[in-house]
Formats: sequence, structure tokens, C-alpha cells
Amino acid sequence: MHIFKKILVVLLIIFIVIQFIQPDRNKSVQVVPADVTKDVSVPENVQIILQAACYDCHSNNTNYPWYNYVQPVGWILANHIKHGKRDLNFSDFGSYPIRKQQSKLKAIADQIKDGEMPLYSYTIIHKKARLSKEQKVLITDWAQKAQDSLDKINP
Repeated sequence: MHIFKKILVVLLIIFIVIQFIQPDRNKSVQVVPADVTKDVSVPENVQIILQAACYDCHSNNTNYPWYNYVQPVGWILANHIKHGKRDLNFSDFGSYPIRKQQSKLKAIADQIKDGEMPLYSYTIIHKKARLSKEQKVLITDWAQKAQDSLDKINP
């Protein structure tokens, strides 16, 4: 039993120490010139859905929950955000070549239709990210229309 207490004390000390190692925050308060809304028409109702269900991982502005400050959870979230932004970053969308923009819009529609996005693990805690059938239709219709408008620019 004595060794068990020592192990618990060591684990507690490690847990306390790692709380001081915080990942960088993905926080920007400004809308940058490359934001998706600058290149593609995004209706307000679609923008509200994107902000609630997508922007935390797919933009330069994450709304962090309280548990992000508890490590190692913060590290895991930072990794999710890094990978999400690598795949699609709405804040940098306008800097993508037109073909990549078209591809990303198609992927948005496909992943929403297939239920791949938003991630189930994200929607467990973020209820606003749980998309209704109507919201899914809004997003997929918007993505298709946006892709079509880009097709006219780059046939």
C-alpha cells in the first residue's frame, strides 16, 4: 500500500506540472482578407451554422471551452485544430487556388451528406454543432451553389 501512495503522489505532481505547459491558442478577432466570406457568397443563416459547427477547428478563431485549460485535454484539442485547419481553413479559403476552393466546397457537401462532419466526438459536447436535416441541406446547397459559381470563373 505504501508504494501505491508514492505512485499516486508522483502522478499528482506530474499532473500539476503539465498544467503549466499550455498549447498556443488559435484566436483571431479579425476577419482576414482571405476569409471564405470575401470570395464566396455566404448567406447569414449558413454563416451562423458554419461558425457553430465548423469554425472551432476550421478557422483561425476557436472558441475554447473551459476544459481546454486542463492538460492533456488542451494538447488533444490543439492537435485536432491543427489537423482541421490543415484540411480546410475558412480563414484562408480565399488564398487557395480556384480548383482547390472548388474541391473543398465539394468535400464540404460530401462530408456533410455522409455524416462525416462535424465529427461525432465534437458534437457530443457542442450541441450547437449537431446539424438538423434542414441545416445539412442548407450547407450542402450553399456549398454546391458556391462551387457552381466558381465553375463559371474557372471552367
